[in-house]
Amino acid sequence: MFPLSLNTEDIAHTTIGCAIEVHKNLGPGLLESTYQKCLSYELTKVGLIVEEEVLLPLRYKEIELEKAYRIDMMIENKLIIENKTVEKITDVHIAQLLTYLKLTENKLGLIINWKSKILKGNIKRVIL
Repeated sequence: MFPLSLNTEDIAHTTIGCAIEVHKNLGPGLLESTYQKCLSYELTKVGLIVEEEVLLPLRYKEIELEKAYRIDMMIENKLIIENKTVEKITDVHIAQLLTYLKLTENKLGLIINWKSKILKGNIKRVIL
């Protein structure tokens, strides 16, 4: 179990370790949703609080867009995870995560590209 107050770096480190474990067992070539469920399982198993498919509202003047965005995963309400199965992480993926960081006022997110043969070099840290 983790201490009551984890810092974001500890959460990110643990998340990366769990992601590597999932990828080591499943390999590349599956759907994002499969990796997400398995990563959620691993993170929960080590004692972290995980939310999946988190709806992120947006308010513009008098308009409330309740389902403006959907975050793949939120860990301990501090770390945002975006799961991808793409050839390469692009600026569009980074911009997507930066949007989520800005709207949630979180500072760190990870883009995990599950499509690669080796996961280690295919996790992108995005800092706001």
